[in-house]
Amino acid sequence: MSAPVLAAYSYCEAVTGQQARNFAYGIRLLPTDKRQAMSALYAFSRRVDDIGDGALAPETKQARLEETRALLGRIREGAVEEDDTDPVAVALTDAARRFPIPLGGLDELIDGVLMDVRGDTYETWDDLKVYCRCVAGAIGRLSLGVFGTGPGAPGAERASEYADTLGLALQLTNILRDVREDAGDGRTYLPADDLAKFGCSTGFDSATPPAGSDFAGLVHFEVRRARALFAEGYRLLPMLDRRSGACVAAMAGIYRRLLDRIERDPEAVLRGRVSLPGREKAYVAVRGLSGLDARNISRQTVRRRG
Repeated sequence: MSAPVLAAYSYCEAVTGQQARNFAYGIRLLPTDKRQAMSALYAFSRRVDDIGDGALAPETKQARLEETRALLGRIREGAVEEDDTDPVAVALTDAARRFPIPLGGLDELIDGVLMDVRGDTYETWDDLKVYCRCVAGAIGRLSLGVFGTGPGAPGAERASEYADTLGLALQLTNILRDVREDAGDGRTYLPADDLAKFGCSTGFDSATPPAGSDFAGLVHFEVRRARALFAEGYRLLPMLDRRSGACVAAMAGIYRRLLDRIERDPEAVLRGRVSLPGREKAYVAVRGLSGLDARNISRQTVRRRG
């Protein structure tokens, strides 16, 4: 690997380590080439997200996002040289040469962030799924391009579908965790139908639930939906090699434990950001590396087929 490309990957890994603690816990379990490629994907995705979350005017954000889409076009064409001044573009171009990464997923991410910029809201779960597939399901499919599937893995033709579903599970967990923070930014992601059903249509602008609402009922309803998505998406694990499976199990395991905490104390998401201590994340990573989750899923799959 040339010095400029190595430096570009180092930059992307630094961005990932500083800004994506949960993600970083997972990808550190990967071999070097896959870890570098995942860091490049994260750094590009982070750039897109930062444009959407920034303080610029909506029209300026839209222009910046379309500029980023044009850059993605150059990356897709292999038109970014190793001595380019943009380290993220250099790293992602190299990663796309080494792995069959479906870069169209990053176009979907840009589409999803444009939904945020426009202030889109979602009437039903089917509406919200479109957004989640853009900003998270696409990341699952992009990651699968790096991971690949094991030789002769049963059901591998559905791996992309499971990766997409696991992305939805992680995103719905994020939405629950960040419900108060998003409300402060003027964003509502949970479906309007669900909010109305549980008396929460007035929103979440304080540390207490809306008067007369069944906020705990709403949270438990969404937790069940997320758990069903995790159960389906976890069927990807046995299709991956040991270290890729460990990476996915670690990242998903951290979010499943966040979901457990939210389920035990629904109002915690209104009081502050729910998170896991480092020692618990480390335990989840070790559990993933052991292959325990993948083996459990394999046994469950065999029982279902039987």
